[in-house]
Amino acid sequence: MAKKASPGTAIVNRKAFHDYHILEKFEAGLELLGTEVKSIRGGNANLLDNYAQIKNGEVWVHQLHIGPYKHGNIMNHEPMRPRRLLLHKREISRLIGKTQQQGLTLVVLRLYWKGNWLKAELGLVQGKKLYDKRQAIAERDVKRQIQRAIRRDM
Repeated sequence: MAKKASPGTAIVNRKAFHDYHILEKFEAGLELLGTEVKSIRGGNANLLDNYAQIKNGEVWVHQLHIGPYKHGNIMNHEPMRPRRLLLHKREISRLIGKTQQQGLTLVVLRLYWKGNWLKAELGLVQGKKLYDKRQAIAERDVKRQIQRAIRRDM
């Protein structure tokens, strides 16, 4: 009998949406070990401060913390090891050109399940300045106040 994967988003990098302007998004597979997959199914991953680099025509994600699987044995994985992202060659060559522009970075925005496969949403991002962050917070507060006023009137 086939085992069903847990649907939807596993882990979200909320700080990336606050700290960066997201210019483009890509879907990439992840090359993981078995204990890493089991640990992610348990929600034991952290996407904060991760970034991706392109080396020798391959995309590697660094600082992606996947905690050790609690039922793992001595062969458990290393939590902070670099992991390879699986993309098509034409996507990688396109990313090489984009990341060589000044100020653009690759960041994993979220991990999610697509069928039985774990996918990473990779974002091509540009850092926000402090005044951009303040402006985003102010806009969010205004939207929240408008929604509250609409609810009170109903």
